[in-house]
Amino acid sequence: MPEASASTGSTGAEQTTASTRGAGRTGAGTTAEPLRSEHGQTTIADQVVTKVANVAAREVRGVYDLGGGVSRAVAPVTQRVGVSDERMQGVSVEVGERQAAVDLVIVVEYGESIPRVSDAVRENVIKRIEGITGLSVTEVNISINDLYFPGDETQSARVE
Repeated sequence: MPEASASTGSTGAEQTTASTRGAGRTGAGTTAEPLRSEHGQTTIADQVVTKVANVAAREVRGVYDLGGGVSRAVAPVTQRVGVSDERMQGVSVEVGERQAAVDLVIVVEYGESIPRVSDAVRENVIKRIEGITGLSVTEVNISINDLYFPGDETQSARVE
């Protein structure tokens, strides 16, 4: 993932060079900074962006789950003991002062178009992160690591 942060004094043109995808959506070339004002600066933690990206990805039809096989397998146990949060599973982010880059690992429902689901996830994640946090999303990388077939959960329950 490329560096997601931009220097404090960069202009909209520099942001466009640093981010070929996200800058156009947020009005590159303007001097408005939603996270900095004359009264102070707002800093957004990585985990906030992670949770927004996770929820946004799950809103898309065709996404069954997020995370790799191991993280999905141990998640119920770690959640019961309060060690992990399902809303952080399958998402990795880099958050800078004004930009964010996102990596997602998702499981797609069998029969869905992977390109359609990927495009819809990417657009929804960008829309939600930019709308909720004011950060410019430079990229959303998606890895499809599994397909979900109806009945998979009942077969795994029988094996245990």
